[in-house]
Amino acid sequence: MKGGTVGRRAGMILMALMALGQSMGCQKKYEAVVIETSPVQEEEQAAGIGAEQAGPVEIGTGPAEEETAAETSIRDGVLVGETIPAMEDRDETIYVTGSDVNGRASASTSAEVLAVFQVGDKLHRTGYHETWSRVDYQGTACYIASRYLSTEEPKTTAAPETAAAGEEGSVSLDPSWKYADFSKINSGSAKLYRAAKDSRKGITVCVNAGHGTKGGSSVKTLCHPDGTPKVTGGTTGEGATSAVAVSSGMTFSDGTAEAKVTLAMAVKLKGKLLAAGYDVLMIRESDDVQLDNVARTVIANNMADCHIALHWDSTTSDKGAFYMSVPNVSSYRAMEPVKSNWEKHNALGESLIAGLKEAGVKIFSGGSMAMDLTQTSYSTVPSIDIELGDKSSDHSDATLDKLADGLVAGVNQYFGR
Repeated sequence: MKGGTVGRRAGMILMALMALGQSMGCQKKYEAVVIETSPVQEEEQAAGIGAEQAGPVEIGTGPAEEETAAETSIRDGVLVGETIPAMEDRDETIYVTGSDVNGRASASTSAEVLAVFQVGDKLHRTGYHETWSRVDYQGTACYIASRYLSTEEPKTTAAPETAAAGEEGSVSLDPSWKYADFSKINSGSAKLYRAAKDSRKGITVCVNAGHGTKGGSSVKTLCHPDGTPKVTGGTTGEGATSAVAVSSGMTFSDGTAEAKVTLAMAVKLKGKLLAAGYDVLMIRESDDVQLDNVARTVIANNMADCHIALHWDSTTSDKGAFYMSVPNVSSYRAMEPVKSNWEKHNALGESLIAGLKEAGVKIFSGGSMAMDLTQTSYSTVPSIDIELGDKSSDHSDATLDKLADGLVAGVNQYFGR
């Protein structure tokens, strides 16, 4: 029995070394190889248990094999010992250049994943090797493959793999999308951002900073996809069949353009939504995006789970926030896509108002005002124009922060999160 056990053990050692050499593609010889088995493994092997059933065999490597072993996990049933490569001390800020990049407890692809990083994440590097880097993550040493790190900040944190075709997460209007052919201004693009993987909800919120399209007020689009006239007044009067593609917006009492404030609000809301785990489709991130109201709506229909357009009203009474509800007019509510979605629109509006109330924001009247909007008339996802006050309302950074908190609370309520 003893001679048979020794023979089997020797054979397994030889097979393990051969498998290691083949899997690692290594042409070098080991300087020292130590193979140890536990008493339990000896008993299992003596009983005729195969190597794939017995406990793992730890193989220590000489210095010549350290770099390869640092990136090797279980290969052909053999667990290669993990050795952290010698690193240069560093004290520098670096940025992640890839998506879903693993940060591990050791410099090995088999080590525990401590965190998953995204493009643009900012980290402090304390050690560098051409294969692995050591960074500080919440006070703990974390190892990331060096090829996914750079000392230069990436231009964007957008997530192209979840966006429609386009550079750096840009989303352009696809002419094949339903209602896309009703758009007149559509040479611009939106941008899709993705929340961190560990907190991601799998829900995309379209944030539409109202106005901000140069030349938008000189072009007109159909109010309804079926060509019927508007059933309420507004920027365009009741009975009209076409409306301005994008209005220029009003000017606050202090002389600030509404488009500037809606953009600041959108940027603040984007950050809070991402932190809460929502993906965000940003319609506008500059003073001008060449997308009319139809194009914005159709992009949201195809790339998001809900659509929130940010506005302030043109009155001067500091009236508070409210949403534009779907008019209770039978002909309008019978028209597609309004017919299939108007209840969702109103439900989203009610949730947003509830969230704003929770944040201590002043609410106008019952929190809603019926309005026939181009946005509503073309929306196939829950969609709301939210008026966050009027031209006399405060729009300081602190107020925008409070409004953003309220809107995130409303989104959470709507999606049951």
